[in-house]
Amino acid sequence: MAHHKHGKASPSPQTQEEAERVARATQKPGQTKEQTRLIAQGIQKGIDEYKKQQKARARAADKAKKQRNREQQQLQADEQEAQTPPPPTAGSSWLPWGLLVLSWIGFAAYWWWQQQAG
Repeated sequence: MAHHKHGKASPSPQTQEEAERVARATQKPGQTKEQTRLIAQGIQKGIDEYKKQQKARARAADKAKKQRNREQQQLQADEQEAQTPPPPTAGSSWLPWGLLVLSWIGFAAYWWWQQQAG
């Protein structure tokens, strides 16, 4: 559908042909060409309105589908995050080494004290 400067959309050639065909098929005896043309214009408007509604429905369905996909991906990411254990923090990595050093110092102090006592 082409748009003119004034914002009105002109019907496609296929829509015009279909509207004229329907208008001619329903033409009454004694009906003027002008009346048939007006009927064809009304049919064009109806077809255009129908197409607009279908496009709007398709956009809404597409938007809803994308929203469902986003929600599903978020749920999967949340589940995956809940299943993976948290990585060890930098502050807790010194604890085992500190305890090891402390135990060696304690052992050395105990040994030295035993040597002094004996």
